[in-house]
Amino acid sequence: MKTLKQAFPEMYESGRLLFDEPLAPYSSFQIGGPADALAKPKSQRELIDLLLWALNSNTPWFILGKGTNLLISDKGMRGLIIGMENYHKLTRDENFISAFAGVTLKELCDFAQEQGLAGLEFACGIPGSVGGAVFMNAGAYGGEIKDVLYCSKCLKPEIDSLTSSNPIIHFRKEQHEFRYRNSALQSLGLIHLSSVFELKYDEPEAILMRMQDLHDQRNDKQPMDMPSAGSTFKRPEGYFAGKLVDDCGLRGYRIGDAAVSDKHCGFIVNHGNATAAEVLELIRYVQNTVKERYGVMLETEIRIVGEM
Repeated sequence: MKTLKQAFPEMYESGRLLFDEPLAPYSSFQIGGPADALAKPKSQRELIDLLLWALNSNTPWFILGKGTNLLISDKGMRGLIIGMENYHKLTRDENFISAFAGVTLKELCDFAQEQGLAGLEFACGIPGSVGGAVFMNAGAYGGEIKDVLYCSKCLKPEIDSLTSSNPIIHFRKEQHEFRYRNSALQSLGLIHLSSVFELKYDEPEAILMRMQDLHDQRNDKQPMDMPSAGSTFKRPEGYFAGKLVDDCGLRGYRIGDAAVSDKHCGFIVNHGNATAAEVLELIRYVQNTVKERYGVMLETEIRIVGEM
């Protein structure tokens, strides 16, 4: 079987296929060791061909969006990492917007605002991609992706499915089975390609004002000026994770350059040179402290990936 470089010479020559590429720059935490191989497809055909190569060669693979909800191991990630940043397209049809997986939420929200389409304001400050947002039902300030999603297109990463005459799976809204930071895409192991969002007409200036208000609230309450992966812990039923952490006296608590944020105790931040090992040690310390004092085990909202 051809090597990855032999199978995708155009991607390699154009700089969209990289080997031993450090992953820290691809993570909002700014943490992570090298990937064996990082490929950046710009078309559905390239994505399918990469997946088929990985499946046929028994190579582990991973889909990487904006890396805003990930803690990547210091040892990096083995196999083929498929970055979706170049899988990018935005279109409008009346009050519907179609967005490919690699579109950032900021780009989606700005496009909707310019088009005079409301409903995505809650997402304007979430630093992720459309693919990741649908995959995990991203939300903030009382809104979630499930509130505006109309339908999606996905791939099933199996050889028989990818080599069929029509590999695309069309998902209606209800088939996503959205719940708190979860969806059927996770449980079924599907790869998100694109989604259509159903929005409402409004004046662009009014939408912009709401976006700016939420942007100001986020900057006022969250450590947007420091590398992090967003909210570290899921909200436990009947509690707020950040308040539990704060009430345990852990505001600002550090292990190396990993620290509980002084601004919002639900965030762990990187003070410059934090390692994944330090973040994991801090997560465990926070979990154990909260468990001992309040009997609540905090579950991580961030995904921990790579070679441990």
